[in-house]
Amino acid sequence: MLASSKNGSLYLGVTSDLPSRMQDHLEGRGSKHATKYQIRRLVWFESFDDMPTAIQKEKSLKRYKRQWKINLIEENNPQWLPLDPTTGEFVPFEFG
Repeated sequence: MLASSKNGSLYLGVTSDLPSRMQDHLEGRGSKHATKYQIRRLVWFESFDDMPTAIQKEKSLKRYKRQWKINLIEENNPQWLPLDPTTGEFVPFEFG
């Protein structure tokens, strides 16, 4: 899940290569919605062993209300710090 800022616009998607997809978003090649609203901070992600399971989870999350998604983010990342897409560690600086 990407965010423009804390409690800002959200973007939820699925990919088989998160580091590459994040680079796309950082360079403005992500989705039109994410580009328009400058949504490029990775604030939450989950890994899966196979794509069908990941897609099923994405569809499920997209049906949830915004506040539920905010709660999910804040469970492990209360300050909405950017996450490194390869390690999940907090990044000590802001993206883009």
